[in-house]
Amino acid sequence: MSRCAAIQMASSPNISANLLEADKLIGEAVKAGAKLVALPENFALMGDHELDKIKAKEVDGSGPIQNFLAATAKKYGIWVIGGTIPIVGDDSNKVRAACLVYNDQGERVARYDKVHLFDVNVPGSNDVYRESDSIEPGTDMLVIDTPFGRMGIAVCYDLRFPEFFRKMGMEILVIPSAFTAETGAAHWELLLRARAVENLCYVIAPNQGGFHLNGRKTFGHSMVIDPWGVVLDCYKTGGGFVSAEIDIERLEKVRGAFPALDHRRFF
Repeated sequence: MSRCAAIQMASSPNISANLLEADKLIGEAVKAGAKLVALPENFALMGDHELDKIKAKEVDGSGPIQNFLAATAKKYGIWVIGGTIPIVGDDSNKVRAACLVYNDQGERVARYDKVHLFDVNVPGSNDVYRESDSIEPGTDMLVIDTPFGRMGIAVCYDLRFPEFFRKMGMEILVIPSAFTAETGAAHWELLLRARAVENLCYVIAPNQGGFHLNGRKTFGHSMVIDPWGVVLDCYKTGGGFVSAEIDIERLEKVRGAFPALDHRRFF
C-alpha cells in the first residue's frame, strides 16, 4: 500500500505566495506519510481576471511554476501531480490548462491538457464562466503506469463526462479541480463517487476550497474515495490536505468479486 494526499488551497493572484502555501501543505502531507501528492486546479494562480493566466503563461518545460514542481518532487522524494498551470498554446491569446506529473526524482513524466472547458452560467447565481475565452482545449486523455497503480488524469469539468473515463482502464483517477461553491454543493461528491463506482477505481480529488481575493468562492471538500465509493477522507474548507492508503490488492479483490468492468457491452 502507498499513502496518497490531495492538497486543498484557496489560491490568490500572488503566485509566489501560492507556491509557498503549496510547499507548506505538501510538507505536512509528506510528514503524514504521503508518497503521491496532488495539487488542485489553478493552485499557483487564481487571478483577479480570467485573462491574468495569459500574462503568467510559461513555455513548456521552463518557468517558475514548473521549476517549483520539479524541485518539490525531488526535495521530498515524492510523486507530484501539479494541478493545472498556464502553458503556452498554439493561440498567443490563450493558454493550455496543463496538469504536469513529476516522479520522485523531480523528472516530468507526463502532461495532460484539460479537454472539457467550463463555459456555463451557473444556475442559482449570477456567476458566468467562459474558460474558452482564455484556454485552448486539450485533445488527448492521459493514463500512465506509476508505482502506485495505473493512473488516469482529468481536470474539474471533465468530471461531468463519464464516457471520457470509460476508456482509461485506470486503477487510480486524479482529478485536480476548482469547483464553484454552488455546483460543488450540488454535485461534487455525487460525481466523484459515481466515477469511483463506475470504474472500480480510487479517486484522488484535490479541490480549491474557500474565499478567493477575486470574489470567487470554491467548494472545497477535497476527497480520497475507494473503488466501492467509500469516502476515505474529506477536508471541508480552507487550506489543508486529505490522505489515505491506495491498496491495489483491495482494488483487485473488489474487481474480482464484482466484475462489472468485464460485463460491459458496447453498441
